Amino acid sequence: MATHKAWGGRFSEDLDEVASKFLASVEVDGALGEVDVQGSIAHATMLCSIGVLSAEERDAIVAGLTQIASEITNKTFVFDPAREDVHMNIEGALTDRIGVAGARLHTGRSRNDQVATDMRLWSRAACQRVGKRVDQLALALAQRAAGEVDVLMPAYTHLQRAQPSRLSHHLLAYVEMLDRDRGRLSDCEQRLNECPLGSGAVAGTTFALDREQTARDLGFSRPMRNSIDATGDRDFLLELLSALAIVATHLSRLSEELVLWSTQEFAFVEMADAHTTGSSMMPQKKNPDVAEVVRGKTGRVVGSLVALLVTLKGLPLGYNRDLQEDKPPVFDAVSQVDRCLEVLERVILAARFDAERMRRALDAGFVNATEAADYLVEKGVAFRDAHAVAGRLVARAIEAKTDLASLPLPVYLEEHPAFDQGIYSVLEPERAVERRDLLGAPAKRRVQAAAESAITRLTERLAR
Repeated sequence: MATHKAWGGRFSEDLDEVASKFLASVEVDGALGEVDVQGSIAHATMLCSIGVLSAEERDAIVAGLTQIASEITNKTFVFDPAREDVHMNIEGALTDRIGVAGARLHTGRSRNDQVATDMRLWSRAACQRVGKRVDQLALALAQRAAGEVDVLMPAYTHLQRAQPSRLSHHLLAYVEMLDRDRGRLSDCEQRLNECPLGSGAVAGTTFALDREQTARDLGFSRPMRNSIDATGDRDFLLELLSALAIVATHLSRLSEELVLWSTQEFAFVEMADAHTTGSSMMPQKKNPDVAEVVRGKTGRVVGSLVALLVTLKGLPLGYNRDLQEDKPPVFDAVSQVDRCLEVLERVILAARFDAERMRRALDAGFVNATEAADYLVEKGVAFRDAHAVAGRLVARAIEAKTDLASLPLPVYLEEHPAFDQGIYSVLEPERAVERRDLLGAPAKRRVQAAAESAITRLTERLAR
């Protein structure tokens, strides 16, 4: 059971056992062990440089902390719940091992600025790790796009067949989304890269700490400018969770299409056996469970963002113990998004797209209706008038139970005299796609260039 003796003798009785267990956070914040050691080594080094610690004390502290870090990495360090949190566990173990020098480590420091520093170090690494996963999935999509450039399919709006397009163009849309996701994580990493150490509990310290040295040693761009802000806010975690929620939302949309496209109704894709499961009752089933679980985890990640928003919304400045609850949602969201990205990369690389089925989907749904309207526009007809003509032609084709390409020329001429035999060539899906030859459109050379550019960009970024 934890006691109050560590807090300088203010309390006359031990902390209630139930309250002690309720307040303990080491089961969660133990994940900060390695970064906590990094911060403590930087703090000890700085304390020595300003004369608070001797070189011998510094060396003993650094050696002890390095050993503890090794044990944490190897999962042999034993966290004691009675010591409440990761910070007191590491400091207590250090003092047990090296004596009074370990007790001097906390000079000029509070757990408030210590944990804020730990969370920034941890989050910075998380941005880098998840960002790399984002790039790996984007690269897998770009590679599949480059290999499927001749596969035609409908583009959809409102989940209705809309216009002729390419599978590669569709896949590259996700590459663009993921590229922005990567940018948000990079922005978050840059903005959080400030050092709280030296802010103390809320109003700094009387010791002449060299905050610039500590920030530099920990790889931060600068010390934080306000001690209250440094210890009492977690907006950098909100930004991280926001970025992760957007990533998860994009992954959910991709997963939804994998689920939809793998139905017999669409049959555009078959996911590999390695990424699907069977039914306990129905032997014929091949369920896209991996994609479904990714889709499901999005609610969990968005929930993490909402949880921290609600935790922060009513807190006065500066530090409040409510902030202990910042870690579970952040740790969980990073873990879930990281895992989703990893598995979806494998799913995309192994999936088999049905080119013939996708091409046949262009033969129904009047996806070439816009071509008829554009044909008239090219002959000088105003677009709104041409749009109305094309709509009437669609209605006549529906009534005749046929398609636009099968309507005889006299029908076209009845609707507008500007039509001629050339209308039939522009209605062909292959030609319709190629006529969309502008930046960002699905003409083959445009899609090839976009895929090659994405592969080059992502390969170079992953190599850094």
